[in-house]
Amino acid sequence: MFIPARKGPAPDTKLMAALSETGRAKAERVLLALPGHAPTPLHALPRLAAECGVAAIRVKDEGRRFSLKSFKALGGAYAVVSLVLEEASRRLGRAVEPTELGKPDVRAVAATMTFACATDGNHGRSVAWGAGLAGARCEIFIHAGVSGGRAAAIASYGAHINRVDGSYDDSIVRSAEMSAKHGWTVVSDTAWDGYEDIPLTVMQGYTVMIGEALDAIAEPPTHLFLQAGVGGMAAAVAAYAAQRLGAAAPKIVVVEPARAACVAASMEAGRLVTIPHGEPTIMAMLECATPSPLGWQILHNLADGCVTLEEDEAVAAMLRLAFPVAGDPAIVAGESGSTGLAGFLSCLHDPAAKEALGLGAGSRILVFNSEGATDPVIYAGIVGKTPEEIAR
Repeated sequence: MFIPARKGPAPDTKLMAALSETGRAKAERVLLALPGHAPTPLHALPRLAAECGVAAIRVKDEGRRFSLKSFKALGGAYAVVSLVLEEASRRLGRAVEPTELGKPDVRAVAATMTFACATDGNHGRSVAWGAGLAGARCEIFIHAGVSGGRAAAIASYGAHINRVDGSYDDSIVRSAEMSAKHGWTVVSDTAWDGYEDIPLTVMQGYTVMIGEALDAIAEPPTHLFLQAGVGGMAAAVAAYAAQRLGAAAPKIVVVEPARAACVAASMEAGRLVTIPHGEPTIMAMLECATPSPLGWQILHNLADGCVTLEEDEAVAAMLRLAFPVAGDPAIVAGESGSTGLAGFLSCLHDPAAKEALGLGAGSRILVFNSEGATDPVIYAGIVGKTPEEIAR
């Protein structure tokens, strides 16, 4: 279902500055020092574009980001490493460069630090990976709905897993409480009153993927369909694109599960709201009840509308990417990774949405495969083939 935007005031200038080209350069300076950093593929789907009657469809494949199979690798790990470098610089009395992360004196500082966060799976994996790279300790809080496969993947990076009864939002509260008690540093992808700098650093990392995408294409997209949990990724991408492209900035459409559409609910209310927890969604990485205030501030101003997806729409988009129109590449997209494409397809088949967004023959669509098969067992159960079989 398409929900038109109700535009809010312009975001804070400090917030937008952190998500500009300067912010992207700051993030890349750190990320370049991490093992395996490289731009992810940008796939063109010309056959699907022709079928849909648009000029272009491109998919930025974050399922290939580092070894973590998710765009979240750009956020949590970047924030953790940045915090370690800042603390090491303070204690050692000199500027510590990202390339020094493995040096004994820097690792000695990191060994005294513990990072914590709540997660649906991918953000926690990124924080755990970053802490492991730096030599710090890590405490990850997961709610009852996080799959065993995703929990095991986080633990494989050396993190201690804390199961929390209830929802993702309950795990956020628990992680903050335990961190305050033990002196741990919370690296959350959502903000709250008095806690904004670290979530903004996480968001800053996400500007790298939209920057890479725009670098790789001659004509900018006319439409961005961006999945949202708490909204940090969608907001970071929207803010960067708006500033870089100016008058040529694309229309921004936020895509959410109908069962966890907190940004859409906030858009309808004209203010940030918390929705009640209901039935779980297959789009587990997007199952959030409250938008991040930082993300909401940007999306309230820049988004042109929201799309809420039914469960079968996400599955259909996964299958579209796994078994493409002849001539297009196959893409391994997880349950939440496919939702940007699903949002576009939903609007394409909704006359009111299509007209409101100006979708037509000249439209150039950009979506993000925000995760690959982060739980291969779940992926194979939905698609009917393993991620490796699809990739081949």
